[in-house]
Amino acid sequence: MGHHGPWSCLLLMSCSGCLPHLTGELLGPQAGRDGSRGDAALRQGLQQAQGPQHPLAPGAPPGHGLPGAHRAESIGSHGEEDGGGSLGLCEDQRVECLYEALKRAGDRLLGSFPTAVPLALHSSISYLGFFVNGSPADVIREFAMTFATEASLLADCSVKPCTKQLHLTLAHKFYPHHQRTLEQLARAIPLGHSCQWTAALYSRDMRFVHYQTLRALFQYKPQNVDELTLSPGDYIFVDPTQQDEASEGWVIGISQRTGCRGFLPENYTDRASESDTWVKHRMYTFSLATDLNSRKDSEASSRCSGEFLPQTARSLSSLQALQATVSRKSVLVVRHGERVDQIFGKSWLQQCSTPDGKYYRPDLNFPCSLPRRSRGIKDFENDPPLSSCGIFQSRIAGDALLDSGIRISSVFASPALRCVQTAKLILEELKLEKKIKIRVEPGIFEWTKWEAGKTTPTLMSLEELKEANFNIDTDYRPAFPLSALMPAESYQEYVDRCTASVVQIVNTCPQDTGVILIVSHGSALDSCTRPLLGLPPRECGDFAQFVRKIPSLGMCFCEENKEEGKWELVNPPVKTLTHGANAAFNWRNWISSN
Repeated sequence: MGHHGPWSCLLLMSCSGCLPHLTGELLGPQAGRDGSRGDAALRQGLQQAQGPQHPLAPGAPPGHGLPGAHRAESIGSHGEEDGGGSLGLCEDQRVECLYEALKRAGDRLLGSFPTAVPLALHSSISYLGFFVNGSPADVIREFAMTFATEASLLADCSVKPCTKQLHLTLAHKFYPHHQRTLEQLARAIPLGHSCQWTAALYSRDMRFVHYQTLRALFQYKPQNVDELTLSPGDYIFVDPTQQDEASEGWVIGISQRTGCRGFLPENYTDRASESDTWVKHRMYTFSLATDLNSRKDSEASSRCSGEFLPQTARSLSSLQALQATVSRKSVLVVRHGERVDQIFGKSWLQQCSTPDGKYYRPDLNFPCSLPRRSRGIKDFENDPPLSSCGIFQSRIAGDALLDSGIRISSVFASPALRCVQTAKLILEELKLEKKIKIRVEPGIFEWTKWEAGKTTPTLMSLEELKEANFNIDTDYRPAFPLSALMPAESYQEYVDRCTASVVQIVNTCPQDTGVILIVSHGSALDSCTRPLLGLPPRECGDFAQFVRKIPSLGMCFCEENKEEGKWELVNPPVKTLTHGANAAFNWRNWISSN
């Protein structure tokens, strides 16, 4: 904010702890670019809830609020631009005056803020949400009016306090046939939790009020002078009315980081919320403790005065209880982590073998040890293990799945060692390694035409895997036995094998309401999901091109829609993992070159 540019200051109210499930990306832009909000989007939002922060949206008509209705709105004036509350333009040096006004208003009403917020569910064919009624709503409105008065006196800033209905939007503009499922989900939310109130000052760039906000997922180096450079995490502002010059798959945008305008590939980005680019300046916490002197400005615990919107810890037990009310079956297909030969090439085994056939670690990205195999180390040549980075990737993905609150009910893995290792590491991070056994399914093994040699790779037996401390389900009868794998099979044979296997996997778990985890190869993200979605196989050439783009720990998430009798592709419970390369370093060569 400041007088050097068109920045607007905003005041946002939130109470943490009141509704532990409703926060973060509750109904963010990932629910659909057309603005529709369905029950799958709500349930996905509940799975991705970021913590116990309860945003209250005042003033706007039902369904009208900040992008996706998932951020707390201002209790100040209700701006016409996007439903957020704007305090108007304000110079930088007046931020402290605004904060003083905020403190005065807070101190005056400190003891009046409710410890719990009574919420009344309201449902219609296009809106679902909670309304705040009674004295709590009156207290919030009184705080708004007090702050408006103090801001005018201390900061010479005009604030129009909100006096309209306060509400928390869960879903809006959804399909009518989703209404009943959405209502069931909403009624399953436990209410009445105690809460901690906070108020925060943010600023936003008014030049981009009507723009869409994209977040770069991957790095992109321009191929032409009129293209933008992208780095993961960059925010791009896109004006929907100025896209006539862009060809299909491309958009014209302005980089928040560089200020440059140019073309960029749309599939390198994901839709972000406008509020993700807001900058936080100061925060005030309403402490309800009897010792008011112990209250501290929560800014002291902030990392810096310009950080973005905060995220708090998940309430996992409550989240899982809510998810258990949804009886839909889901399948999460995950590619294995980075394999050793992916980094060190086909001769990786020669690099780590002694003359007498023993393993040693020539580089830190080689694993610390290898499991014992009956025929010795040579069998690893075409069945390589995870690299050290692959182990790290698997663990960080498992940790993210734990944070998401997802409930894994069963695990199936390709017999390739790297897949079984990835499944084991994910289960360890989920604290389920002793509760859930890995079911090895040869039917979801890689397309054998892509495997080296004229014979199928020698894979570890179930006994060898158990001896290596993998928790294997030896009673599981696979859809496609290992002995039936044929070398250099045709593409159609591979597709038929995967289709039969994934159908049996789904049917093996008829009563499970949790998520079926399938850990396989990059090709499985296509061949194991298209049969569920009712899609025909890709053309062989397109399939090969598609698979090459799938990164380690890439995920596809399918969900059964019982109402419509079909499966749907929905947002995975966690984000993708992106990182750069790290080349080998020889210090002797470095010394000699200088």
